[in-house]
Amino acid sequence: MSVDNSALPTYDRHDGALPASVDLVVIGAGVAGAATAYFAARAGLHVLVIERRSSIASLTTAAATGAFRLQHDNVDELALVQEGLPLYLNFAEESGLTGWNLGIRQQGYLFCSRTEASAAKGRELVALQRTFGLTDVELLSGDEARARWPYLAPEIRQVRFRAGDGFIDQVALANGYAAASSHAAQINGASGSGHATYALETTVTEFVRDASGAITGVRTNRGDVHAPQAVIAAGPWSGVVAKLAALELPIAPTIRQKLVIPNLPAIDQTAPMTIDDETGSHWRPALAGAYALRTDPTTPVGEPLLEVPTDDAMAHALLDPASPTSLALLAPFWRDVWRDGPPAWHLMAGQYEYTPDHRPFIGPTDQPGLFVNTGYSGHGVMCSAGGARRTVDLLLGRAAAAEEPFRVGRPMTSRARDVL
Repeated sequence: MSVDNSALPTYDRHDGALPASVDLVVIGAGVAGAATAYFAARAGLHVLVIERRSSIASLTTAAATGAFRLQHDNVDELALVQEGLPLYLNFAEESGLTGWNLGIRQQGYLFCSRTEASAAKGRELVALQRTFGLTDVELLSGDEARARWPYLAPEIRQVRFRAGDGFIDQVALANGYAAASSHAAQINGASGSGHATYALETTVTEFVRDASGAITGVRTNRGDVHAPQAVIAAGPWSGVVAKLAALELPIAPTIRQKLVIPNLPAIDQTAPMTIDDETGSHWRPALAGAYALRTDPTTPVGEPLLEVPTDDAMAHALLDPASPTSLALLAPFWRDVWRDGPPAWHLMAGQYEYTPDHRPFIGPTDQPGLFVNTGYSGHGVMCSAGGARRTVDLLLGRAAAAEEPFRVGRPMTSRARDVL
C-alpha cells in the first residue's frame, strides 16, 4: 500500500530571499530536522529549515526501512520510541492535519534464532526488557512460532515477538512534520504561534558569531540569516556541518542498502518484520511485495554522500539460497522465489550516521547557541518525535542538559556495527 497525502496541506518554501532573522535555524530536512521544526513551531518559534537538496526527506530518510519497535536493549532509547508512538498512531489528530496518513501497520517484529547461542542472548534480552517495564515481548519456541507463521524454516529454534511493533511510511512522516510546522498558527488557532519555512537547494557555508564567540546565525549560498540558536540535524552530514563551528562530532557515515521488490505474491502482507538473529538479514511486507535488508558489518565508513551508490551484490546476498546471508535460511519460500526467477527489484541506498555507541546526540554543544539532533545510527525514524521534543525543550531551557542521557560529550562505549 502506498500513501498519498498530495491533496492535503504542504510545507512552506522560501523560494525568494531568505529571511533576515528567525528564532531558530535547523540544518537538515530529513525526518530529524523536520521533527525538530515541528516541535519548535508548536513551542512558538519562527524556524528556518535549511536543506541542501531539492526536496525534503529525499536522501537518508527515503532509503530507510520505515519501521518502529520497542524491542531495544537500552532503556533511554526505548523511552524515545515510547514517547513518539502516541503521535505516530494518532498523527492526523495530534498534528492537526486532518486526514494525514502515515501508513501505520502494527504487524510486529519477529526476531528468529537458529542457534542456541543466539537463543540464549534472546532470552537475556527479553529478561532485560522486562526490567524496563516492557512486558509484552513474547518468547516462543520454534514449534510455537511455526504454528503462527508457517513460512518459518524448521531450523528456527526460538523467536522474540512484539505485536505492537510495526511499519510506517517515513517520508509521509517527515512531510507531515513539515506541513504541520508550516501551519502551526492555523492549527493551534493563535496568530502568535510559531511557524516553519523550508529553504531548499541551500547550503550552510559558515556559522556567524558575536564578539563573545556565541553563534548568532548562519551564512549560506543565498545570504546570511540571523538566529540566536541553530540545530544541526543533517544526518550523515552532521559531522561536516559541525566542523564549520570547530566542533568535532564523531559521526561515521556508512552505506546501507534497501532491496525493494514491488510485487511478490509469495509475501504474506499481514506478516511481521522477520529478522535472522544470526546474519541480520530481514524483510518486511511493503507495496505488493517486500523490502529486504541486511546491515553488513564489513561495510567501510566513508564520507557523507549526496548520491549514494548501490551494489547488486547485496541483492544476490539476500536472494540467492547459496548465500550465507540468504533470506531462505529464515523461510524456505525464498528458495522458490529464486528458483522461479528473481522478481523485478531495485535497490535504494542511504547512509547510517553511526556514533561510537549507536546512540544519538541530543542537546547543546560546547559552542554557545549551537545544538544537535543527530547520530541516530539507523533509528532516526522511530526516535524522531522523542529526540526532537527533547532537543527543543533543551534549547528553550525547559530541561537540564546534564540530565540528558544522549548529551554531547557523554561517556561512550563503542559497539560493533552488526547490531540491528
